[in-house]
Amino acid sequence: MTRVKRGYIARRRRTKMRLFASNFRGAHSRLTRTTTQQKMRALVSTHRDRGRRKRDFRRLWITRINAVTRENGLSCSYSRLIHDLYKRQLLLNRKILAQIAISNRNCLYMISNEIVKVKGLEGTRRNDLNGVPRRMTSGKVE
Repeated sequence: MTRVKRGYIARRRRTKMRLFASNFRGAHSRLTRTTTQQKMRALVSTHRDRGRRKRDFRRLWITRINAVTRENGLSCSYSRLIHDLYKRQLLLNRKILAQIAISNRNCLYMISNEIVKVKGLEGTRRNDLNGVPRRMTSGKVE
């Protein structure tokens, strides 16, 4: 029986995989089986860390905003600032607030002072959200 020479397709696939794993060291960059395992492991890690990166950045933004609000005594903490922003329907997300807090603190102070001013003019209680009572029990408003 005559000898069959294989085509170039498998060789091309393996070299493509080696190009992916060229940043690894040792067998992970040379051997086909370990290269595929390493590639699967790398893809799993990137998938997992995409969600983790979002969480880490959100934590960083919250920490920055909280540090600036407590530093100069804005008479509120981070949670109170966010609560008042939502109450006044100001649509600023935490990323933008953190950028404002770092680059231009005076702007953040102005925003918080405007919230306090508007709150003082209305004269609403802290428990009221748009005039709706906090809870009702047996027909009585508390």
